[in-house]
Amino acid sequence: MLQALRRDSEFLFAALAVALVLWGVSAYFLLPLTWRHYEHQKGLAGLTMMTRTGDNIPGDPINVGAVGSKEDMLCAMAAAKWDPADPITLRSSIEIAGSVLLDRPYHDAPVSNLYYQGKREDLAFEKPAGKSADRRHHVRFWKVLDHGQEGRAVWLGAVTFDRGIGISHDDARITHHIGPDIDAERDLLTADLTAAKVVTSIYEVTGVGPTLDGRNGGGDSYYTDGEVKISVLVEGCAARAATTTVVANPPLVDLKNLTWVAVAKILLPDSSGQGEPTSQ
Repeated sequence: MLQALRRDSEFLFAALAVALVLWGVSAYFLLPLTWRHYEHQKGLAGLTMMTRTGDNIPGDPINVGAVGSKEDMLCAMAAAKWDPADPITLRSSIEIAGSVLLDRPYHDAPVSNLYYQGKREDLAFEKPAGKSADRRHHVRFWKVLDHGQEGRAVWLGAVTFDRGIGISHDDARITHHIGPDIDAERDLLTADLTAAKVVTSIYEVTGVGPTLDGRNGGGDSYYTDGEVKISVLVEGCAARAATTTVVANPPLVDLKNLTWVAVAKILLPDSSGQGEPTSQ
């Protein structure tokens, strides 16, 4: 009797161990491989999808992208009513301090530098979300490919919402703190560009992957489904798109995204999917 119980216990333990190993292999190796997709922009495969701070700490994740020349980028963002950020100088630093302390507008306030593949941002834009520069939507872009699959330059970017100014959780420096729902910011920028009729098509590629409790360079938490949404821009400042085509993801990626939405609703009760308030 005791020997039979021992054999049953050993069998159950072995079965549990095998199940845990299979779950680990599936969850951390096999399933992520099925989610990785760069079919619309193969040149991005193998590139990191994380920015770094000047101290080489992981910064904001890459979550947006664009296809077009620098001129196309500048014209498209202007049409979408996102202002180019001023460079960081003594004068702009004083102006942003005055904007926050006096609660007055500074629509092209500077953004701190982040680095991608050792290079600081090529372009930075922002959209006010209040009376002063302490609350704003902002994005940094880096040109990563001179010629993508469309034969045009490809840009990757990190867009977040600055919800206020405070002390960094990591090094006690003064910094903007970001809102946690970075997918909402990605979708806001994409919607603004689409509404301005400067996007011919939109597709997604794999970014950092599903993340429930990420931390950026300032120690702020964020969550994301891990996809990068790329907008193919019209060519030329006067051009406008009659329609915008949304290119479908592979079925397994859509399944992953649906699963993410369900999990996020359970584990992130404050996630409404609406993002931060916008200014018109």
